[in-house]
Amino acid sequence: MAQRNGRHGRDEVRGRAGRIMAIVVTAVVALALALSAAAVAGARHRARIEASASASATSPSSTTPTQHQTAAANKDGTPAKDDATKDNAANKDDATKDGDANKDGKDDAVVRAQRIVDAMSPDERAAQLVMAPLAAGTDPSALASLIGDDHVGSVILMGNWSNGVDGVRQATDALRGYAGDGTPILVATDQEGGLVQHLQGPGFETMPSAFEQGRLSTDALREDSRRWGGQLHAAGVDVDLAPSVDTVTIDRASNAPIGALDRDFGLDADGDARHATAFIEGMRGAGVATAVKHYPGLGSVTGNTDFTADGIVDTTTDADGPEVAAFTQAIRSGRPAMVMMSLASYTKLDPGVPAAFSRTIVTDLLRGRGGYDGVVISDSLSASAVGDVDPTQLGVRLVEAGGDVACINDPSYTAPILSGLRARASSDAAFADKIAASATRVVAMKIRLGLIR
Repeated sequence: MAQRNGRHGRDEVRGRAGRIMAIVVTAVVALALALSAAAVAGARHRARIEASASASATSPSSTTPTQHQTAAANKDGTPAKDDATKDNAANKDDATKDGDANKDGKDDAVVRAQRIVDAMSPDERAAQLVMAPLAAGTDPSALASLIGDDHVGSVILMGNWSNGVDGVRQATDALRGYAGDGTPILVATDQEGGLVQHLQGPGFETMPSAFEQGRLSTDALREDSRRWGGQLHAAGVDVDLAPSVDTVTIDRASNAPIGALDRDFGLDADGDARHATAFIEGMRGAGVATAVKHYPGLGSVTGNTDFTADGIVDTTTDADGPEVAAFTQAIRSGRPAMVMMSLASYTKLDPGVPAAFSRTIVTDLLRGRGGYDGVVISDSLSASAVGDVDPTQLGVRLVEAGGDVACINDPSYTAPILSGLRARASSDAAFADKIAASATRVVAMKIRLGLIR
């Protein structure tokens, strides 16, 4: 044993180890050569794939992100589209869905909406264009038949709701339940801040007026708006009929509908547009859509269209002026779900015709020159400004001008407006086509908001 552990013994072991090492080295070299060959083959395969993908991307049939999608993914330094989509999908964010195109380049929401509207009866299509009011203190069941039987498409919460987020949510849940298996309803309210805040109580902050919001930086306003929007979203509200993008051009105290109530941001047209955009973006971040108002502006009249037909003629606003430019900027930058039309008339645009009933203003200016193709909603058609118009013709005149949704504050106007739309559509094929086009815009909006899955 001692001898085997001596020098001779160690040489014998070393010889065997050397032979084993040679075998191992040979195997390692062979393996390395095999792996190298595989890597080269893989690289060639990837190159072929990349070349193929490059050719496909440059071919006419390739599908690329729309300009809207690209901008939305990186706007204001927000997370890329994947993160934004996760956040906003939970909150029914219209922005992440708006503009999504199918392989034919068509907006998927519009394509789906067209199929849904095609399957509706003419009466159902007309009902999508009516926004019925539910006043604070009124049991939601008051609208059960309008929603369930007449298929009214939207509801606006009016008055001073003081029962907080949970109380409002109970009402909105009940309203949605009345639609059954039909097209889901959209719930809206006026939550501007200051003197115009319909929803209050536990869970709702007291919002500062728009004038006070104008003193904030746009970043701070965006953050605050998102928080206020979160409260609306929790209450089951889909659309905030705000902000007012009206630029006050006369003495504030004499401008009854806007300046006297601090409903504007109190800045020049550019500042108003930038703050409006921040408000819109904040609400959208919370899953709540918005409606800029009151196009083309109520900042140059003395009368409040809600309560009077006097002093509601604007003699200064023109198509190329800063007041209209503020709306155009806010619409293009903020991408609100709706634009609300004023009930004042504009001497330099379409004399003697309320903006909501003016084809020159709605179709030619807003949609044509402004490039807006979304939902157009009226200011309240039960307002004094249009009190001389037969209620059955109020919705008809709106649609003829190129508008879509008849907003109503007085419940006694709901049935006449709806019946007027239906009667005109049944006797006028061209008007029936306009009803269908408007209903398609409304349903597409509901799809983008996640109301229709």
